[in-house]
Amino acid sequence: MGKEKHGFLTPKAIANRIKAKGLQKLKWYCQMCEKQCRDENGFKCHMMSESHQRQLLLFAENPDDYIDTFSKDFLDGFLEVLRRRFGTKRVHANIVYQEYITDRHHIHMNSTQWETLTDFVKWTGKEGYCVVDYTEKGWFCQYVDRTPETIRKQEAVKAKERMDMDDEERNAKFIEKQIQRASVTEKVKAEPEFTELKRECEEKVTFNLGTFVKKKEEELKKTELKNNILKKLPQPDTKSSKELASASGTKRKSSALDDIMKFEEMKREKMNRKDNWLDEGIVVKVITKKLGDKYYKRKAVVKQVENLFMAVVKMLDTGDKVRLDQSHLETVIPALGKTVKIVNGAYRGTNAVLQSINEKKFCATVAIKQGPLAGRVLEGVQYEDISKLYQPT
Repeated sequence: MGKEKHGFLTPKAIANRIKAKGLQKLKWYCQMCEKQCRDENGFKCHMMSESHQRQLLLFAENPDDYIDTFSKDFLDGFLEVLRRRFGTKRVHANIVYQEYITDRHHIHMNSTQWETLTDFVKWTGKEGYCVVDYTEKGWFCQYVDRTPETIRKQEAVKAKERMDMDDEERNAKFIEKQIQRASVTEKVKAEPEFTELKRECEEKVTFNLGTFVKKKEEELKKTELKNNILKKLPQPDTKSSKELASASGTKRKSSALDDIMKFEEMKREKMNRKDNWLDEGIVVKVITKKLGDKYYKRKAVVKQVENLFMAVVKMLDTGDKVRLDQSHLETVIPALGKTVKIVNGAYRGTNAVLQSINEKKFCATVAIKQGPLAGRVLEGVQYEDISKLYQPT
């Protein structure tokens, strides 16, 4: 009889195993005393005990400090499980929570400032601890790694991108200076130096007036100057232009400077035209219905770009942070006179001012706002190549 009473499947043995595992009802747990009661009667007795009453008196003196401490411990434990168990992978929030509560001595959520797991996940996304997004299956979270090593790698990637952009701007600036120098040299003439006329003796005063330069000589100097610039820069393929000129004799030949600018434009377009167009700081519109009507056709600002085609966006109306693919977003065209960012094409990454819109051809005219090419007007820029630049009020 003794063996049957204390056997493996007896109620006493099962209750002992449940108690040891620590997965009992949350409403019978006292966070202040860190004591888990097995049933309602045990919890009632604990509430009437002298030790529990002393803890309540301590809590009543400064409840905010206790709640803040419990909340911080809960946050640290949750993020530690997320970082160690899943790294930077995207995972369901409830799975992480189930991993966290397996620890018998974990901080219970009913003692923190958050009432539900949903509120806690939203808070972590708002504060930047995680990247969160909502789907039909529930809330998902992704740990944001802020370790010094990861930050150094990210800074190295950004520094390389800035270096590449600096090289492009340096080449563009050099070409622009060459063109400006050529045009200024052709137009500017040496100004005469005026001196005081002093008559020292009774001799006749004579003036030697130089002759004017002939028109043909000026044209010859201009042609030589342009040819010198062409020798220093890579020459475009003129085979097609020669064939076109021979086919239509009435068409006027383009000047050497125009050929240089066209060649550089084609070179820029080929180098900067890419499949990805996401960039930080631009305003985009959500065009997917997978997130529901709450986010559909809503505007957001791109906060972070991941793997070129993924973006963490912050909704402008609600402030929620959502992780979306590039195919689920589209560019936003602002009002005339507003600042836009060129996200694709020859002048990718440059800020410009929107001047006009052609609704029939779905294109716009913009003027470059900064850099060595400031003031240049670009016509026929497609809608998908520009987007509104976010400017907080």
